[in-house]
Amino acid sequence: MRGTKRKISLPRRFLIDFMHASMRVPAISFSRPLDVGPLMAARAKAKSPPGWAAVFVKAFAIVAQDEPVLRTLYVKLPWPHFFELPRSVAMVAVARTECGEEFILPEKVPDLESRSLAEIDAQIRRAKNAPIEDIPTFRKILRASRLPLPLRRLSWYLGQNFGRMCANNFGTFGVTSVAAYGPGDLRAISPNPFLISYGVVGPDNRIDVSLRWDHRVTDAVAAARALNRLEQVLNTEISAEILACGAHQAGP
Repeated sequence: MRGTKRKISLPRRFLIDFMHASMRVPAISFSRPLDVGPLMAARAKAKSPPGWAAVFVKAFAIVAQDEPVLRTLYVKLPWPHFFELPRSVAMVAVARTECGEEFILPEKVPDLESRSLAEIDAQIRRAKNAPIEDIPTFRKILRASRLPLPLRRLSWYLGQNFGRMCANNFGTFGVTSVAAYGPGDLRAISPNPFLISYGVVGPDNRIDVSLRWDHRVTDAVAAARALNRLEQVLNTEISAEILACGAHQAGP
């Protein structure tokens, strides 16, 4: 059967490289439903509640403040070792459509501990809607994707295996979801040492959350403990910040 040859776009070329790098990470996952009743009550009272991606980014960063392993990378150069970062850096999967093509690009969200939930949400929304050339992370990705394949493979290998470069390129954790399109079981892979995905909140105020992690860094006990703590943070610190922001919005 005759077909049509199509050129691979730069965003799709990046995703091909991304998958190649992800397959090198020996990751496993743990999933469980989280009860987010207090969080849902807080969101219901807010005039403009933050998006779920921002909620999970900020919540996981709070959890990682007390769990250094959640800020730890495994790198191979100049010899295999762990590289612990003082702060969390998130990479959020952002769905874009350009020239009729749908694709995903990761937006780097740093300084999570010092930023408000509203600021984090604004950055993610801007990455979703602003022109691609206006987003520094996207410009860097597409510029690197123009390199020939051997140079791209070399740059990805170096970027994954030097401590600072790994932190700058992949952060300490990623967040992804397709919950906006309905319920489902997303089992994503990533070069990130930790990857969170979440589903749709059910009528019982429960949301399925999955944590995938690099098994070289830690084990299932730490992952289960992180999800337990994540549930607490969502219903306490995050809910309180949403309520405080809602009160500020209602004040005028």
